[in-house]
Amino acid sequence: MSKLTKNQKIAEAKVESNRLYKLSEACALVKETSFTKFDASVDIAVRLGVDPRKANQMVRGVVTLPHGTGKQTRVLVLCTPDKETEAKEAGADFVGLDEYIEKIKGGWTDVDVIICTPSVMAKIGAIGRILGPRGLMPNPKTGTVTMDIAKAVAEVKAGKIDFKVDKTGIVHAGIGKVSFDAQKLAENATEFLNTVIKLKPQALKGTYVKSIYLSSTMGPGICIDSKTVGAAE
Repeated sequence: MSKLTKNQKIAEAKVESNRLYKLSEACALVKETSFTKFDASVDIAVRLGVDPRKANQMVRGVVTLPHGTGKQTRVLVLCTPDKETEAKEAGADFVGLDEYIEKIKGGWTDVDVIICTPSVMAKIGAIGRILGPRGLMPNPKTGTVTMDIAKAVAEVKAGKIDFKVDKTGIVHAGIGKVSFDAQKLAENATEFLNTVIKLKPQALKGTYVKSIYLSSTMGPGICIDSKTVGAAE
């Protein structure tokens, strides 16, 4: 195990072990415990009491953070020529079809989100094995397969993210940057957590939300009291 740096030791000392923090306290503390020279991301991780191997306990959804994620989201729109102008005017970073499919086949995946129209899904299926593992495969359930390209691009640029429980039962997402004020982080966290809570599978027996942790890039994890997630205090 690598040794903690001086700054990491200082950050760790600011977080009380075995303490459950209010959401508002955690959002303030996550800013205090970040010592990176860059504007670190703030991430939230929620351990759920679900079994992801069972289809009726899968948790997946989308949420639009009220204050965005704080990062530039690179959007590729794969569409027919008649939709290209709409995509470009909405702010898509890359627009096209066949040329980008060939680039992806060659190993290019330098984007964060791919949006497409239903009519081109047959062509995109050929690169599904490349996009799937990277979380880039367009999906109607997340709004990334649609005829309303302008709306989809605008939502993603505004802070719409999709999430899915992993094989260990955890859902995680970036909810902002350390440069955000604590109130905005709390409001983003609340929106995300409320969305996760609403997706509780009916088939689940027992505790749904087991633990919630907030952390910045390279910063310590801060355990949040789940009773305080109903609203940003």
